Amino acid sequence: MSRVPLIEPAEAGARVAPQLSRIESAFGAVPNMFRAVANSPAALQSMWGAFGAFSTGSLGAALTEQIAVAVADRNRCRYCLAAHTALGGKAGLDEPALAAAQQARADDPRIQALLEFVVALVENRGEIDAGAVQALREHGWTDEQIVETIAQVALNLFTNYINIALEVPVDFPEVPFRT
Repeated sequence: MSRVPLIEPAEAGARVAPQLSRIESAFGAVPNMFRAVANSPAALQSMWGAFGAFSTGSLGAALTEQIAVAVADRNRCRYCLAAHTALGGKAGLDEPALAAAQQARADDPRIQALLEFVVALVENRGEIDAGAVQALREHGWTDEQIVETIAQVALNLFTNYINIALEVPVDFPEVPFRT
């Protein structure tokens, strides 16, 4: 049971209702995470705005879902792991690719390098050495993509912490942790 009320779109206040309507249009329903975050209009605006901004980013949908499952698995966020595995399937990733991403692995060495960087960011709370950034450049990642990756990790930490701390009920098919 969630530690905060899950706001019903039909009962949402004027500051939240339009955002929940857009979220419902995007998903076909309002996922529980957004219903929990809707307790704070500012937090909902921030979260939904970040998702929108990244939808036009340089990493693409499939890679952002691989990043999300790697972060969710590392943080043991059941909700985000389930949601991003489902979204990863919609982005064209198969089950083995998503399971590998949970462990910061990929068939493509370039993507694996980025996922290893992501996990290092999470495990070291952002403290990485200059060599880690240079190694990404040597794999062909641009500075834009490196910065966007760090921002993606931050967004995923936000959503992981919301779902873990508030015990948001998972409303996607659950996925086992791999690490």
